[in-house]
Amino acid sequence: MPMKRVTGIGGIFFKSKDPKALNEWYQRHLGINVSPWGGAKFQWAEDNPGGAGMTLWTPFKADTDYFAPSTAPFMINFRVADLHALLAALRAEGCEVLEKVDESEYGKFGWVMDPEGNKLELWEPPAGR
Repeated sequence: MPMKRVTGIGGIFFKSKDPKALNEWYQRHLGINVSPWGGAKFQWAEDNPGGAGMTLWTPFKADTDYFAPSTAPFMINFRVADLHALLAALRAEGCEVLEKVDESEYGKFGWVMDPEGNKLELWEPPAGR
């Protein structure tokens, strides 16, 4: 039997101009519980008890415009419970929310820019996912 190698994504790490301020923005606007060590931990079982779920790993072509208007070479996708309610709250809080929303059999997708110009994808998965 071959040795098991990669079994999933263990974290997302990226550089920031001001990690403390960026942590505060993510905590205030996206509700991410940032720990004193400077990061957050997400437990799948807490987010979707008894359901199915996955994390995608997807390289894009270098000339993709999918991350636009961000110029960063990455984009983070966050699972959310109620996309439309969160987008409305982010707009009310003065965040830069992109107008486009996609809805398909894969769920609902919306986008917001963080204060450092990184585009974040917000994903409300279909029920049970």
